Amino acid sequence: MPPRKPAIPEIEPKIFRTVDEIDRALMKLERRIREIEDIDFVAARRDHTGVDKAARSNLQNAILEIYGPNSPEYKKHQYIDFWAGPMFLNMEPHQEIEGRENGRRQAIGIIKGLIGGLKEKREDLEGGERPSPTSYFEKLNLHPRIADVARDLFHDSHHFDAVFAASKALVNYVKERSGRHDLDGTGLMRTVFSKNAPVLAFNDLSDQTGLDEQEGMMHLFEGAVLAIRNPGGHAFPEGSEQRAIEYISLLSLLAYRVQEAKKRPKP
Repeated sequence: MPPRKPAIPEIEPKIFRTVDEIDRALMKLERRIREIEDIDFVAARRDHTGVDKAARSNLQNAILEIYGPNSPEYKKHQYIDFWAGPMFLNMEPHQEIEGRENGRRQAIGIIKGLIGGLKEKREDLEGGERPSPTSYFEKLNLHPRIADVARDLFHDSHHFDAVFAASKALVNYVKERSGRHDLDGTGLMRTVFSKNAPVLAFNDLSDQTGLDEQEGMMHLFEGAVLAIRNPGGHAFPEGSEQRAIEYISLLSLLAYRVQEAKKRPKP
């Protein structure tokens, strides 16, 4: 009796049930675009770095995670590669690079097509809902020191882990700009931003208004330590996605003020 042929899995289109689910998928695909855009195919070929292979694997895995193994999208793009055009033996290096550059453009075009489809699904699903904070995280122009540590955690729904990471990044940034690595916590903030002999000053401290601003900013930095970083190291209370993005925005503002502050000479 001849062996039975294995059953072919039925096509199972992915059903997105919430706007947040679609937003997480969009962020994953947008990260893949940035990763692909950053590939240096010349260096990858010359130095055998493997960054192109890693980016291809990340893209294939993202499509699998978003749509599922039996989805039309994964069936169509599971072998997506950064190559477009003819391929033959003994190709010249410039011909190979040209094929990979064409493949890069083609892959990015495919991803943008998937993103467009997801945005249509979101519009259908969203109705009158307000956009999720996740959907505008990248539009907030957060300070790079804050965004770099918070982005992936926030997009992966670890919202208050992102807040804690951002608060630690702010403290480290103050240490770096001031050179006071011997201090931490509120002691660091009171020393660095003191209105009497600050290490970092927000203005020229020439009048009472300037002194008041300096003292007020010092208290804001103290508050960031006492109310955000310190609780985050123990049992920071979980809250809404909206509240998390508000905390992160505050920490970003403080990071920008650190960047703008002038280092004063030692007395």
